[in-house]
Amino acid sequence: MKSKSILICGVGGQGILTASDLLSDVLLQAGFQVKKSEVHGMSQRGGDVVSTVRYGDEVFSPLPALGETDTILAFEKLEALRHVHYLSAKGIALVNDFAWPPLPVAAGLEKYPADVVERLRKKAHELVLIPATRLAADLGNEKASNVVLIGLLASRMEIDKALWLEVIGKKVPPRFIDLNMKAFESGYRFAS
Repeated sequence: MKSKSILICGVGGQGILTASDLLSDVLLQAGFQVKKSEVHGMSQRGGDVVSTVRYGDEVFSPLPALGETDTILAFEKLEALRHVHYLSAKGIALVNDFAWPPLPVAAGLEKYPADVVERLRKKAHELVLIPATRLAADLGNEKASNVVLIGLLASRMEIDKALWLEVIGKKVPPRFIDLNMKAFESGYRFAS
């Protein structure tokens, strides 16, 4: 199989690295070669976080070239727009319909762009907006939005659902397993 690339992006504190780890573990257990890269410089201060996961029969680099990413999994709309140039011509953007104002916006120096979704629609071959933060909050903890998004991604991949649930069961602290299983199902069902 030709290698495929998934770019996961968002803001520090949203669980991007946990989602990246879950995805990588599932892909490894499914028998793929996997390479992963992370950038999380100012993540503890609300800065952007990016992780790329490439997988296939043979993968030489964790970093895709511009215009070669198959899927963007974005935890925040503006972060999706910031990275959309990585998408291939047939690329899919799975985006949390959530705005986390960057520091210049929060400080009142800039305005959050009103046309983020329209710009994403123009650049992505397919755009799926999911209210992941709201769905997770409805389950009792908005921090589970990362697993809602993993569920949505899983529904688009040809990997047995049971494997995803098995990995989540092993990686998540016992007291959060039930919440995360429900979050995964919420995202998985959203696509159907």
